[in-house]
Amino acid sequence: MTALICGSVAYDNIMVFEDSFKNHILPDKIHMLNVAFLVPRLRREFGGCATNIAYNLKLLGEEPLPMATVGQDYEPYRKRLKELGIKQTHIRQLDNTFTAQAFITTDLSSNQIIAFHPGAMNFSEKNKVGDAKNVKIGMVSPDGRTGMIRHAQQFKKAKIPFIFDPGQGLPMFNGDDLRKFIEQATWVTVNDYEWELLKDRTGWTEKDITSRVDALIITLGGKGSEIHTKEQSITIPAATPKSVQDPTGCGDAYRAGLLYGLLNKLDWETTGRIASLMGSIKIEHQGPQNHSFTIQQFKKRYKAAFGRKML
Repeated sequence: MTALICGSVAYDNIMVFEDSFKNHILPDKIHMLNVAFLVPRLRREFGGCATNIAYNLKLLGEEPLPMATVGQDYEPYRKRLKELGIKQTHIRQLDNTFTAQAFITTDLSSNQIIAFHPGAMNFSEKNKVGDAKNVKIGMVSPDGRTGMIRHAQQFKKAKIPFIFDPGQGLPMFNGDDLRKFIEQATWVTVNDYEWELLKDRTGWTEKDITSRVDALIITLGGKGSEIHTKEQSITIPAATPKSVQDPTGCGDAYRAGLLYGLLNKLDWETTGRIASLMGSIKIEHQGPQNHSFTIQQFKKRYKAAFGRKML
């Protein structure tokens, strides 16, 4: 039994502009903006929510099943996932389109200009939850709009409990859409900004949502996270990283920790701390999939971070 993770597969093209954007943009000329930034540094990372979460869940010793649509340029990613031992049974390759791509330019003030091409992600509804076998738990993460809607419906129909993780896809949905997602989901997870947007669009409070799902999980960056259930609210402390290198993919690492705890029927206190430590380990490395550890190393760090054994 495993976790079926519906979401994106993407290439992240990350560039660094060695100055501040504000020094090259004239405020009174933004109506006719025409600028170019020289970016001496460029790196291409393997990303996408489905595969980021799968990568982290694999590190924890599980056998995740990512479900996604990719394009004609998928081959480098295929080879990588094969080397990692991550199953690609439900990754569908399409012709005449590209795999989703993010083009991220960051300046020295940590401001970012991002262009995102969804490509094959726009056809994610071609995948069907019912095609996957022996699924214990599901996740609906940022993906094509229609795909997210249909996969939530399919999990509900199949009576497979799932996490609704709207992430950066949240702005695609109106209040009615989001209320429907929540009513179908078993758990909901958002960051603090997304939480404010979710409340605004649905008109629902924390109590309204926890009356409909088993748990609402809100991440707070360096301040930790909160897990709200019908019975209680739990504050999860942040795990202090050894260094801060790159936040890209921290949310996905955290969500892999949630899936691990749910798959292994752990309590929320433990599950939240596993998720917190996953995000902390990720932030110590550039890119969303360049960290690694053994489960023994992870348990040792867990005890050091929280003063208790993991299991």
